[in-house]
Amino acid sequence: MFAPDLMAGSRVLITGGGTGLGRMMAETLLAHGAAVEIWGRRAPVLEEACAAMNAAHPGRAVHAVVDIKDVEAVEAAIARAFDEGRPITHLINNAAGNFVSRTEDLSPRAFRAISDIVFHGSFGVTQALGRQWIARDMPGAVVSIVVTWVWTGAPFVLPSAMSKAGLDAMTKSLAVEWGRYGIRLNCIAPGLIPTEGMLARLRPGENDPAEKAAALNPLGRVGTPEDIGNLATFLLSPGAGWISGQTIALDGGNWLSQGGGFRDYLAWGDAEWEAARARIKARTAADKAARD
Repeated sequence: MFAPDLMAGSRVLITGGGTGLGRMMAETLLAHGAAVEIWGRRAPVLEEACAAMNAAHPGRAVHAVVDIKDVEAVEAAIARAFDEGRPITHLINNAAGNFVSRTEDLSPRAFRAISDIVFHGSFGVTQALGRQWIARDMPGAVVSIVVTWVWTGAPFVLPSAMSKAGLDAMTKSLAVEWGRYGIRLNCIAPGLIPTEGMLARLRPGENDPAEKAAALNPLGRVGTPEDIGNLATFLLSPGAGWISGQTIALDGGNWLSQGGGFRDYLAWGDAEWEAARARIKARTAADKAARD
């Protein structure tokens, strides 16, 4: 839907860019002329994603193993990108984590596992890059991936709902504070765009949750890579140059009809929650083994 060279000359940093929504957005941006730098914690995943991107768009994708919870590592990686002649012009705060749990069962460590990435980590990347842009008199644009729960709240995903609400507040606040520097910030609040990891932690053990979600959606479907890729590309592009401080729902009108998600889990008892925890722990262990 855009000119092939719409994002030519830009370099977009995408946290969590090796998988899921981050990779979807990266591939759309590459298709429209951007270069991308993808961050994550798993080197093999980043290497595979980067190789595939460069096969289609030679030389326009690089990766770095960066844990955004580590402020010093974030600042060093951003400084290195500029020092090595890869100035970052745009940012997508996409890295996240989530799982379902009764709030009374959450430990402080479990809460921090989400908030340290989504809330603290995304702020750290935004602040470090913003400092570079301001010091170098560069404009910039940021898109943060949030959830429609910033408006409705949502049961059983409280750490994510609270942390994403913080990103929504950051976006509104910095749109005003940093607008004088030519820096724009917006958010996308996507509905269900199926990814394996997300479904395993939020709908553990369900048979085809995407089909169920599509049946309930006003437009009768779930989201696609093109949906989120196109919206992110537009918000970062010059054509959106007077849009700032906004959070845009990308969910086919679902939040208007369904409100906060996971209300069906209100019917669960101890046995259902124990089974869900076991499935989530098994998936987490498998992911850790893959990283190691």
